[in-house]
Amino acid sequence: MKRRDLLTGLAMGGMQLEAQPRTRESLYIPKPHLVEDRMLLHGTMDEFPFVELVTAAPTLRITHIPVLLDRDSGRFGKLFGHISRQNPQSETFDGQQSAVIVFRGPHSYISPTWYSKAEAVPTWNFAVVHATGKLKPIAEKKALHDLLARLIHKFEGEGSKYDFASLPESYKYGLIGGIIGFEMEIELLEGKFKLGQERNSPDQQNILRNLQSAKPAKSIHQFTADFYKQAKPPAD
Repeated sequence: MKRRDLLTGLAMGGMQLEAQPRTRESLYIPKPHLVEDRMLLHGTMDEFPFVELVTAAPTLRITHIPVLLDRDSGRFGKLFGHISRQNPQSETFDGQQSAVIVFRGPHSYISPTWYSKAEAVPTWNFAVVHATGKLKPIAEKKALHDLLARLIHKFEGEGSKYDFASLPESYKYGLIGGIIGFEMEIELLEGKFKLGQERNSPDQQNILRNLQSAKPAKSIHQFTADFYKQAKPPAD
């Protein structure tokens, strides 16, 4: 399958990414799994905003956080988030250190019994987007307040009864003192969608049919309930 046909099948319209330097790739992507449609990648980033923030200086650090995407800022967009000031990773928010922010979409085991030919092996299908850039600090309290308001608005959604603006200033800014924000203009945007798109049409239809009836992943509700049953009750 040609890459042009693949991209057309994955998303209609959307701009292709501009030519990007390939010397700093963070991800191995076979050609059939390469996705360069910026609209599709941004949509995936918006839909799955809980990410891994990865830095490697002075040591490897990974922090799990939600982020906010501004699609229209810079060449490929800009990302915003925050972490604890006590987190050593905050030392990389100097505008010089490179970071990779990893967005993970859905994933699943794929059985070889789903294919039309017996000569096959198991695999795992998934979709990920990697955004690379340099982290700049957001430390001014008003700017941090505005960032938190934007994050809350995104995840609370329209119609929420929660009103961040109505909280006492002393309470809000007391908490804000314990975090540091960041912005990262995306310098390199990579998409890898390994979804069996290189296989023939009957195999693709078998994949879809079997995924529809496959056992779903455990929900956060069920995972939390199971954890509560096993964990020791908090001390009074």
